Amino acid sequence: MNVATLDLGTNTILLLIATRDPSGVVRAVHQEMRIVRLGEGVDKTRRFADAAIARTLAAIEEFAVIARRFDVRETRAVGTSAMRDAAGGEPIVAAIKREFGAEIAVISGEREASLTFQGALSGMSLAEDGPVLVFDIGGGSTEIVIGHGGKVHYARSYDLGSVRLTDRHVHDDPPSAETLATLRAAIAAELDFSDGAFDAVRGRCPVGIAGTVTTLVAVDRAMEVYDGSKVHGAHFSREALAATVAQLAAVDCETRGKIDGLSPKRADVIVAGALLVEAILDGLGATEMRVSDRGVRWGLAEEALSA
Repeated sequence: MNVATLDLGTNTILLLIATRDPSGVVRAVHQEMRIVRLGEGVDKTRRFADAAIARTLAAIEEFAVIARRFDVRETRAVGTSAMRDAAGGEPIVAAIKREFGAEIAVISGEREASLTFQGALSGMSLAEDGPVLVFDIGGGSTEIVIGHGGKVHYARSYDLGSVRLTDRHVHDDPPSAETLATLRAAIAAELDFSDGAFDAVRGRCPVGIAGTVTTLVAVDRAMEVYDGSKVHGAHFSREALAATVAQLAAVDCETRGKIDGLSPKRADVIVAGALLVEAILDGLGATEMRVSDRGVRWGLAEEALSA
């Protein structure tokens, strides 16, 4: 049986069509991603822009055509930060109902964190036993989850994301030293690693997921064509991250969009997202991270195929 899962975020909408193979492992049949920037301007207006709605509806209709080709029997859809924060999403709800016969669930940050953890670690073997921290940098929010043995012990959602930080603090191109300092200060003011739950993962290798993280690896490796199989499970050092951040911050948005591994549609927000990755690794005392090409949509698929 094939199931479809939709993850509608602040910056992207992702489709996964998955099945469970005879060995019991959930595997992708097909995947799609579109950068629709649904949350553009939401931080200021708290309402979706007409252009953002139009881009999102076009992606939903396109995804529905694809899903029908794969004989999808059930669809599960979730909306995350932007859908939590903004008014005017009724056309999106109606489109998903019309095209997929599914209701979209606008999930809490805690629910998003749980699905993130479950999906991120699928198909990945970890070198160390013990608790692992997973972080998911989205356009509007960042989820940090700690768990072990498939069970979540700690989860927190921050109102920090690549789009939100860019909208608030980036007003020059390329970003000046003052802008970069402002971004770092804004991130430091929100992130908090003082909770005792972090003691068990300090200095250990965290797992990072979502478009900001996978893009940084793709840029580091100069991928002309993105290959998720080469990204999922990859190690990415703090030194490589610093070099990539410097490369991206040194040029204007137009030039940045031509760098191998970086979608032009992500070029304006990648620097803010990358600084957020740096802050998380430094806050944990981590010298590297593992990268997951999976996330919420995979957690949803695990649930749907276990029902």
